[in-house]
Amino acid sequence: MCILVDENTRVIVQGITGTVGSFQTKVMLDYGTKVVAGVTPGKGGQEVHGIPVYDLVEEAVEENQGDTAILFVPGPFASDAALEAIEAGVRLIVVTAEGVPTSDVMRMMKSAAERGVSIIGPDTAGLISPGKSKVGVHPHKLFSEGSIGVVSKSGALSYEVSKALSDAGIGQSTVLGIGGGPMWGLTQIDAIELFEVDSETQGVVLLGEIGGTMEVEAAEYIRENITKPVIALIVGRYAPEGERMGHAGAIIENGRGTAKEKIKALESAGVHVVRGPRDIPPYIKEVL
Repeated sequence: MCILVDENTRVIVQGITGTVGSFQTKVMLDYGTKVVAGVTPGKGGQEVHGIPVYDLVEEAVEENQGDTAILFVPGPFASDAALEAIEAGVRLIVVTAEGVPTSDVMRMMKSAAERGVSIIGPDTAGLISPGKSKVGVHPHKLFSEGSIGVVSKSGALSYEVSKALSDAGIGQSTVLGIGGGPMWGLTQIDAIELFEVDSETQGVVLLGEIGGTMEVEAAEYIRENITKPVIALIVGRYAPEGERMGHAGAIIENGRGTAKEKIKALESAGVHVVRGPRDIPPYIKEVL
């Protein structure tokens, strides 16, 4: 099984006529993702790789039964695009843009919560259920179908870990990049909860980093609610306070959000914490 997307997911690409949108649409189509429509205001009536383009998300949803949207639009316009998709009735939105203004993120999250819509991102690589569907920018040759769920703030780290798993003959059910923060739609807790109830996901890999308290909150949730084995990797062990390490949310402030703090919380919740990607496959083979 998998979470959030599978072979039946019907995807709408917002910004499909742009350079990135067009390229990534072709890659998703080649992988087998059911991309059913694209949206670019003013470009309605065109086609991109045989996919019809509409001016409005509402039209794309109504005529093609789209249920998921991925946004390849610049940060300043991401909120308006997401709000349009929410109003059109999709169930899942993937926001790839970075640099989305904080007030815009808050606005789209509030609207999504009111409508029961899930948002992944912003600043996310998206998600992939190997062998079924890819709604994002993952280099899909690194992934293989299986029973380990992966949730990560970092897209690149999820690629590296998934390759290590695949090389060891361990496939993934779904690999989900929640984005670099500092504000998120779906969180680590949301993903872990979904993996827990997925009957064919046997274990979870949690990939975290410095900054914020999300991993500490996830640890408490795992302690109280999760029965499946969880393996974690926290990067940024030696990051100095006040220095942002890549993602907007990866910054230690006022002594909070250190790797040490997160590792301690996870280990106290029974999570096995490793030091590097290559340490994950041997442990999974040991416990499963």
